Amino acid sequence: QAQVVESGGGLVQAGGSLRLSCAASGIRFHILVMGWYRQAPGKQRDLVASITSDGTTDYADSVKGRFTISRDNAKNTIYLQMNSLRPEDTAVYYCKASTAMGTSWGRGTQVTISS
Repeated sequence: QAQVVESGGGLVQAGGSLRLSCAASGIRFHILVMGWYRQAPGKQRDLVASITSDGTTDYADSVKGRFTISRDNAKNTIYLQMNSLRPEDTAVYYCKASTAMGTSWGRGTQVTISS
């Protein structure tokens, strides 16, 4: 059974850093893309960053220069290094793994930035 599990969320002050991890397991097909999305209360879920199996990355404009996504293909794990955090980064962060046959989502991890 496919499983995507996020970890690393928490509460930090503005200007601080956090590192999120996401591990995918039980996925039968090659994972083409893994990505981080976030959803703040009352808002839609938006892409934060994504990375393909060959290392191509994409970032939301709001996080460029502050967040870095990386991937360990052997472990089907991705990471999101978040620096210079702002209160507006507060959200539940979700991980998604996509194959040619479909997608799997994690349950999310809460990130809260205090001002």
